[in-house]
Amino acid sequence: MENKVTIPTMNDLVAETEGSVKLNNLVVLLNQNPPSAWLKDHPMVYGYKYLPIERVEWLLTRIFTKWWIEILDSKIIANSAVVTVRLFVINPLNGEAWHNDGIGCAPIQTDKGAGATDFNKVKSDGVTKAMPSAETYAIKDAADKFGKIFGKDTGRKTSID
Repeated sequence: MENKVTIPTMNDLVAETEGSVKLNNLVVLLNQNPPSAWLKDHPMVYGYKYLPIERVEWLLTRIFTKWWIEILDSKIIANSAVVTVRLFVINPLNGEAWHNDGIGCAPIQTDKGAGATDFNKVKSDGVTKAMPSAETYAIKDAADKFGKIFGKDTGRKTSID
């Protein structure tokens, strides 16, 4: 089966219909920087600011109203938990589902000085703590693909406005 793509004309690009204006307004909103008061200093990366998950989840609910995730995969690689998710949102303009995939990882706590694959030195609750953290990072990774308001360019030295 062949997918045919119609390349828009210049008139298609500049025509202002009610739908195109609303979509443009949504895109503009999604590409606003988050308020600087919402950003926090990263606990492990000096000089790096990040948007916490509670703000990301609030924005997802406020903008899209309905959203959910599907966990696509979870695994252990060396001493890290890795989670891949698919984040679904409902487009508020037409009710269609949109989605982005995200990946996150978090280190599994080990005894001090333990090697990355020394599983005898893993803390008893290491995986229990690492998996939810990895899932959180994956959700944030998927959300920031919707736009700057979700932290897309936070921490980048340069960006295109």
